[in-house]
Amino acid sequence: MEQIVKVYRLLPDGNAEVIHFRQSACSGDCHKCSGCGAAKETLLVQAHNPIGADVGDLVTVSSDTAGVLKAAAAVYLIPMVLFFLGYALGASAGYGGLAGCAGFVLGVLLAVALDRRHAKNQKMVYTITGYAPGMGHSEQ
Repeated sequence: MEQIVKVYRLLPDGNAEVIHFRQSACSGDCHKCSGCGAAKETLLVQAHNPIGADVGDLVTVSSDTAGVLKAAAAVYLIPMVLFFLGYALGASAGYGGLAGCAGFVLGVLLAVALDRRHAKNQKMVYTITGYAPGMGHSEQ
């Protein structure tokens, strides 16, 4: 996954802190939808800086998405698999719907626990891969 961020400060170990401003999908045109609950979120992370970007540079940062995709697959698939398994096992006793719902709830609880564990243990590694399109070294 790649994102365009701004170098916030340089660190002594050759890394840099980069800042990213997240916006909601509505793009902030509050007058178009008569109100806005969108909040801007600022994300400050450390990134490897092999290109030697300076403070204020707009750069492209990449991160490994394999771990995120595996976690997302687990979060979505586990409840569905347990729903169908519960339904199939419960159908023979006449409680297919109830057993399916119980399997789904169990799957959601398991998926939430796995997601929290993954988020706690997984450290994303970010790397500055280049300057943002149209932005050279120290251009603002």
